[in-house]
Amino acid sequence: MVDAAPVTPTPKKTAKAATAAFESAMPKFEMPKFEVPKFDVASAVEVPAVVREMAEKSVQNARETYEKFKANAEETTDLLEDTYSTASRGLAEYNTAALESLRTNVNAAFDYMGALFGAKSVSEAVELSTGHLRKQFDVLSSQAKELSTLAQKVAADTAEPIKASVEKTIKKAS
Repeated sequence: MVDAAPVTPTPKKTAKAATAAFESAMPKFEMPKFEVPKFDVASAVEVPAVVREMAEKSVQNARETYEKFKANAEETTDLLEDTYSTASRGLAEYNTAALESLRTNVNAAFDYMGALFGAKSVSEAVELSTGHLRKQFDVLSSQAKELSTLAQKVAADTAEPIKASVEKTIKKAS
């Protein structure tokens, strides 16, 4: 006869056997099942008519205020665009006049220098200088007056849309 050596169980088999013995010894428990009743907010909470009316009026007032704000913002944007374009046109016109004045003055200076270098005597050079200074004084005075008038026109044209908007706003408020 052959002697049988005892077989030692593996840890995995031991754990399975222990789990099976525990489960068979313990009664099975199940969690109780509760049914949650359906809850209808509209029927459960009745909002008083006064509160509902106040909420509706508040929403309506908010909408009206938003519409007014939006309209005012659009008007202001249009006003700023008009003002900017008017100022840009006026500035371009002013710059053109200033450059034309500069061109005239530079040409006059070159003409004066050419005439001065062609002078035959000191008295002729003094006479040329005196004539040139008188002429340039008159030209510069005229140019300054023209540029000043143009600057005032640009400022008035630029301010006109703003002035009209302020007057319109004051009339609306009163």
